[in-house]
Parts: sequence; structure tokens; C-alpha cells
Amino acid sequence: MEYMTTQEAANLWGIKIRRVQALCEIGKVENAQRLGHMWVIPTGTPKPIDGRTKEGRTSKHKHNVE
Repeated sequence: MEYMTTQEAANLWGIKIRRVQALCEIGKVENAQRLGHMWVIPTGTPKPIDGRTKEGRTSKHKHNVE
């Protein structure tokens, strides 16, 4: 399996490195693994939906209703 770093994910997803690290820490990035002091993310992993946005709140609400 191919992996990318948080730097590569940040560039790909258009967010800051620290935000990618935070998403990994709280378990929002699927299959992210911590290797020592760094996170690795499987290549092709989609950007998690941001629950702080209108889209994220709507999708969160849909999951609770179903």
C-alpha cells in the first residue's frame, strides 16, 4: 500500500498541515497510521468532510436521522 505524508495530504486537500494532523489525531482520516512522531495516510484517501461547515453539519444531521 502506498502512503502520503501530512504535507502531501495538506497540499492535495488545500488545508494546513496542522489541520491534517488534528484530523488524524481525532480519527477523521480513514486508515491513517502514526509512525513514531509522524502520520502516514493511504494514497487516495479522500478529504474528510469538515463538520464546521454548512455541508458538514448537514451531512452529520443526515447520518443521525437515518
